[in-house]
Amino acid sequence: MLVDDTKLILELEKSFLKCSHVDVVTAGNGLEALELIRKDPPDLVFMDFNMPVMDGISCCALLKADPFLCGVPVVMLTTAGNEQDRARAAQAGCDDFLTKPVDRRLFLEMAHKYTAGVERREQRVPCQVPLLFLLDGTPVGAHALDIGDGGLFVASRETVLLHQKLRLAFYLETERLPLLEVQGRVAWVNEEGSRVHKGLPAGFGVELLELEQWQADELKGFVEGIR
Repeated sequence: MLVDDTKLILELEKSFLKCSHVDVVTAGNGLEALELIRKDPPDLVFMDFNMPVMDGISCCALLKADPFLCGVPVVMLTTAGNEQDRARAAQAGCDDFLTKPVDRRLFLEMAHKYTAGVERREQRVPCQVPLLFLLDGTPVGAHALDIGDGGLFVASRETVLLHQKLRLAFYLETERLPLLEVQGRVAWVNEEGSRVHKGLPAGFGVELLELEQWQADELKGFVEGIR
């Protein structure tokens, strides 16, 4: 269950879960969430801290006081750096925290912690796309061997660090041949002798960050066009 009074946030969180084998239910405030939970308890709740009608703190406290519902995990979304909010959420019995703006990778890792139905890696399609990435200011040529609308795998023997941020540039193989210049973060590394994914060569997985809307649309269209 996703609980937030901002529809844009709900749609964003739903998009994070599009490749997961889960049923998503949404609510716009704590009171609506509580009514839905009492009818059909979910496996996990992501709850915004500040909402009208009933805020996340009040909803979580009522949920945890109910002997039949207290086992439902609640992850509270709080403002970054606000320790007072975290202290109040912990007192209300919430199980974990995330800060806004919501990071896709952290959101999925948190969801996977509580329910195995959540897939942390988005749907990918095979490809052979030449690209450049900047490594210590030097452009390095490589190829993307699979791509999704949130990330890609770069075949390369260059040494990169986990969570290292990189600038990448590549043309999507479509009629328009759009050039995407994007920022990414190394999510995992396939090293020689220590492969995370044995079906792939040496290289690294990249999570794409802060995509402009047109870039996200181009990637989505490319992925859906060759599935």
